[in-house]
Amino acid sequence: MPLLRFLFAFVLLSAGFTRAAHAQELQVEVRLNSERVQVTDRQLLNDMERAMAEFLNTRRWTNDVVRPEERIRCKMLVTLQEAVNGSYKAIVQIQATRPVFGTGYETPLLNVVDKNWEFEFLPSQPLQFAENSFTTTLSSLLSFYAYMIIGMDHDSFQRLGGSPYYDRALQIVNNTAAQASGNPGWSSRDDTRARYWLLTSAQDPQLEPFRVALYQYYRLGLDRFAEKPEEARTAIVQALRGIQQAVNVRPGTAIVRAFFETKADEIANVFKSDPKRDQKAAMFSLLTEIDAPNTQKYQVLAR
Repeated sequence: MPLLRFLFAFVLLSAGFTRAAHAQELQVEVRLNSERVQVTDRQLLNDMERAMAEFLNTRRWTNDVVRPEERIRCKMLVTLQEAVNGSYKAIVQIQATRPVFGTGYETPLLNVVDKNWEFEFLPSQPLQFAENSFTTTLSSLLSFYAYMIIGMDHDSFQRLGGSPYYDRALQIVNNTAAQASGNPGWSSRDDTRARYWLLTSAQDPQLEPFRVALYQYYRLGLDRFAEKPEEARTAIVQALRGIQQAVNVRPGTAIVRAFFETKADEIANVFKSDPKRDQKAAMFSLLTEIDAPNTQKYQVLAR
């Protein structure tokens, strides 16, 4: 894993990308949208945005040695829905990307919308995090997604490499569910798109073919596409067939839906220029079976 990230670092540095030196794993841009709420103290909202960004960007989430140019790039859009006496409800979109080896392209790694953020925020109380205990709901929300992003990033570089970080996310889920039981998104009673189910599907042993497919898709597929497109497509085909196995076992799982919502356009582009017409047709058939909501995007493969 560190060697692979070093290779990516070299590519990015060669392309002229430099950043200030930090040892943290994440580079998150947080934006706060408050158009739907009435808040007279604008400084409070600025403080909230800054506190979220600092919490994610200045903390060491793993023991990895991470160069500045290796940090995982993320965007977090927090759209406030309610604001009452320090308590907030929000819809949050989280996006993360990963560089593709040998190119200047950054591929989407995760793109989820969480509609159930409920938290309290006071500028006088800095956000704290303790892995084995509950501190605040906002800390739990931020740290949960930090570990989910890092887990998926590690899965993309190493077969099942994200397992330790999903375990840490599970600890956060358990602590929060126990200490803030009325807070939405943390239990099996919540909507199947809730963060509880996103993590549960990532850790489900019967969905392991999906996680293996992440390694095949990114490391054996996209990372080799510039040099060996035919071999790369073969790996991506294997990855999609692995995802098909997972879908057959657990139809409609949160993490598989999140994958296709993130990757459908990219997958269509990978096979659009495939010279093998039979393979192209087979991929159209497979994709419309396992990702029916995005059938329109895959129509380019049927032409």
